[in-house]
Amino acid sequence: MSTNGDAPFVHLRGVSKWFGALCVLDKIDLDVAEHNVVCLIGASGSGKSTLLRCLNRLERIEEGEIVVDGQRVNDEKVDVNALRRKVGIVFQAYNLFPHMTVLQNVTLAPRKAGGFTREGAEGQARSLLKRIGLEDKADEFPDRLSGGQQQRVAIVRALAMGPKVLLLDEITSALDPQLVSEVLGLVRELAESGMTMIIATHEMGFAREVADKVCFLDAGRILEEGPPARIFTEPSEPRTREFLSRVLEAEKLS
Repeated sequence: MSTNGDAPFVHLRGVSKWFGALCVLDKIDLDVAEHNVVCLIGASGSGKSTLLRCLNRLERIEEGEIVVDGQRVNDEKVDVNALRRKVGIVFQAYNLFPHMTVLQNVTLAPRKAGGFTREGAEGQARSLLKRIGLEDKADEFPDRLSGGQQQRVAIVRALAMGPKVLLLDEITSALDPQLVSEVLGLVRELAESGMTMIIATHEMGFAREVADKVCFLDAGRILEEGPPARIFTEPSEPRTREFLSRVLEAEKLS
């Protein structure tokens, strides 16, 4: 259940975004219920990453409205720091600070922006690291970790702020294939625990497994959305069918 009665937890209406003369989001409408997982699929350049960045004000929108947990994201008076504590984001690049240990990376934001004491932040961080099997890496620097381990630490760093919704932007695309499963395993656990997530992904099998809803983006528009069973077996839009057939063919060849 959403905390706002019957209102969706994340609500977008008529959201448009331009980079110069290029329209990258074209009147996007999207509702996400609390505790649900929505996967965004589509070719590179279709607007998936930009959509995620607009949800926590890393990008400003030109038209429309974005509401998260009853708060208008595009309101000029919004407390952006408070918003980003509520709306966590993890990128394709791990973005860990190389001069800080794993523990220091995870505790930095809770201590500086979350009001945690050093002891409180470290206790939480160690608990989260233990949850993902990396408690013994707390004092290591990022370059001593595999790509999959670094990405899991990046996810834990976002979780350390206690977000109400987690945005994941192609988090496996920079990983070697053998490392993908350990990162997706963590995301699967988060989905099962009830974390609200919006995930831009090219992992079709994973999207089919964890998503409550799949949205196919094409040229900045959500061309089609629905439950994964329908989107992946009986898409109604020719562009969706074309995209999925190309992806499946590429997977056969890989």
